[in-house]
Amino acid sequence: MTHPSELIADDIEQYLELHANKTMLRFITCGSVDDGKSTLIGRLLYESKLVFEDQLSALENDSRKVGTQGEGLDFALLVDGLAAEREQGITIDVAYRYFATERRKFVVADTPGHEQYTRNMVTGASTADLAVILIDARKGVLTQTRRHSYLVSLLGIRHVVIAVNKLDLVDYSQEVFDNIVAEYRDFADEIGLKNVVPIPMSAYMGDNLTERSANTPWYNGPTLIDHLETVEIDDDLQQRPFRMPVQWVNRPDLDFRGFSGQITSGIIRPGDRIRALPSGKESTVARIVTMDGDLIEAIAGQSVTITLADEIDISRGDMLAASDSLPPVADQFEAHVVWMGEAEMLPERPYLCQIGTMTVQARITKPKHKINVNTMEKTATDTLALNEIGVCNLSFDRPVPFDPYTENRDTGGFILIDRLTNTTVGAGLIQHSLRRSDNIHWQAVDIDEKARETLNSHKPCVVWFTGLSGSGKSAIANELERQLHALGCHTYLLDGDNVRHGLNRDLGFTEADRVENIRRVTEVAKLMADAGLIVLASFISPFQIERQSAKETIGADQFFEVFVDTPLAVAEQRDPKGLYKKARSGALKNFTGIDSPYETPVSPDIRIDTTSLSTLDAADQIIRHLLERGIIH
Repeated sequence: MTHPSELIADDIEQYLELHANKTMLRFITCGSVDDGKSTLIGRLLYESKLVFEDQLSALENDSRKVGTQGEGLDFALLVDGLAAEREQGITIDVAYRYFATERRKFVVADTPGHEQYTRNMVTGASTADLAVILIDARKGVLTQTRRHSYLVSLLGIRHVVIAVNKLDLVDYSQEVFDNIVAEYRDFADEIGLKNVVPIPMSAYMGDNLTERSANTPWYNGPTLIDHLETVEIDDDLQQRPFRMPVQWVNRPDLDFRGFSGQITSGIIRPGDRIRALPSGKESTVARIVTMDGDLIEAIAGQSVTITLADEIDISRGDMLAASDSLPPVADQFEAHVVWMGEAEMLPERPYLCQIGTMTVQARITKPKHKINVNTMEKTATDTLALNEIGVCNLSFDRPVPFDPYTENRDTGGFILIDRLTNTTVGAGLIQHSLRRSDNIHWQAVDIDEKARETLNSHKPCVVWFTGLSGSGKSAIANELERQLHALGCHTYLLDGDNVRHGLNRDLGFTEADRVENIRRVTEVAKLMADAGLIVLASFISPFQIERQSAKETIGADQFFEVFVDTPLAVAEQRDPKGLYKKARSGALKNFTGIDSPYETPVSPDIRIDTTSLSTLDAADQIIRHLLERGIIH
């Protein structure tokens, strides 16, 4: 490669024009730990003459202090920026680097090899066109090699380079190289990787990176940089139907209303008919606006603002799509899920889901199976742990437009977010919608909530009691129902113990079962409130996220959280059912307050201090609150 500085000095305008017209290749390096990924990228930067003199000087100093190559340069230090990475000699975060040759521009993501950082690898691979999977010639194909390869296949990366690295440590043996390639090709065939190019190399020594190595006379293929410069990426996004998730409604003044976003596929022109989803309203494109002026055409990858000929209601998260080639709209899906959370996935726990520019609430039902990346065997499971991959059914709280991930990464991929910590806990790839999503519809009824309210002479609501076992929830709920009944109110008391004799008799007390217990009770309470009742739900309900989900499901204006605040020592002293004694002896596992946590409500509607209030006074306090809120008269 010729360094571009000569052209910069001679004709800067020509250089800039050449640079602007170069194609871009995004690729990742991945594989097992210590296979030489960072060294490979560092060496590419060095060989491309993109390391400045001060960086080279710093590299020499760092190599002497914390390098792993003795007196030689440790090229990995050009990429491993975190202190923890340098101390351990591994990559933890995803490091992005940019470089260019005469023929192409590159964005490379150096992804971690350690199993616990597989989630970071998924992040780096999500936008890549090609994957360089490194294999240590001394170790061969390892579990993490297979895991990363399967993820590469799953994430739709069609081009793979198998870099059999550190050949200098096995005397550049062709036999070792051939055996590794043969084993890998067998696995690649199983997972559907077709375009696999094997290259023998030593990243540290520079063999077959930018120039053909004399140490491998038996190899006649391309060098790594030759392949990266010439590989043809099948970018057919422009030939696919037009899709643009709306990121922002642009309203700078009263006379302009446009919809901004990045076009994920297709081509759009003024005059084209589009449909806004999920509403289904249609219009015609009036203008395509950019900072540099209006366009007569916009293509996939461009960020634009589109104005329409008609005033239709469109918000952030909606999708603009070609009216003659629409994506499906559904609220239940089958998807591959890569679990990234430290805590296990809990079926039916509500998570936030970001798909395109839309954020919805999602629940994962019990996984259909998880996948063993070594054997490709599908095994039954109740949950997914960190870095596990499974096929799951999901339900969203509203219909969303989508494309299968194999057809469009941007409209078929999603992430799952923990609602309390706001951390990403999963990544998903939609395969298809579930048939029941299309075939189950809400049945219209003539008698509505208002009619029932008039008949009952009070508004419906759910009074949700939460607190430790022995706090007094059931006693207060029972007294409250007695007083409400005396006032002529229509009520029903849902008690935690009672529902476990029937509706939830199949559930235990694991964290997953507790989540499902509250989900079922929430749905029952919602139906009872819809029937016009004042529902008194008395459940420990230890997790804040489930109580919040219950509030959202039932409706904030009909949900009143009552925190029966009793210290653990007091509840344990009461111990009316002898449960604390069993839990302390180890005879009762997963007992709230002892070996299972209770998350105190952050801002309950009513707080009852049972150390100072009697059961009667507590019920009176709740009655006053319901009067103030207009539930009863």
